Amino acid sequence: MKIEVGQAAPGFTLFDSEKKEVSLAEQKGKNILLLFFPLAFTSVCTKELCEVRDSISIYNNVNATVFGISTDSLYTLAKFKQEQNLNFSLLSDYNKETAQSYGSLYETFGFGMKGVAKRSAFVIDKEGFVRYAEVLENAGEVPDFTAIRAILAKLG
Repeated sequence: MKIEVGQAAPGFTLFDSEKKEVSLAEQKGKNILLLFFPLAFTSVCTKELCEVRDSISIYNNVNATVFGISTDSLYTLAKFKQEQNLNFSLLSDYNKETAQSYGSLYETFGFGMKGVAKRSAFVIDKEGFVRYAEVLENAGEVPDFTAIRAILAKLG
């Protein structure tokens, strides 16, 4: 299912790397940046998430909460978050339902892996509507963070 700008964001409840449940419904009233990424500990994913880590003040200044989401286990994500000093939540979509609902799931990825999250970015406004959607077919590319920051700045 392709997510379009202007539609209500699909709801979800996932566990974070600290084993706490996080739901989109609980985030109402906040601007959200969802970053789906294929695999923890890989070069492009590490570069992307560390870039967000290093610019977290930009997201904080526009009242945006950042969530990284992958199909890795919450234990893998906890280790990745710790090793990379990530300063935002990582959510485990181990059952692949959230990535599927956001149109962000590879049927087949490299090395014959099935059900890996596509690199993608979604900005969700305070009312729960999608204001930016970018799903990348090439896992070697990263989202357009300039465009993402511009949308978040407008939402304030």
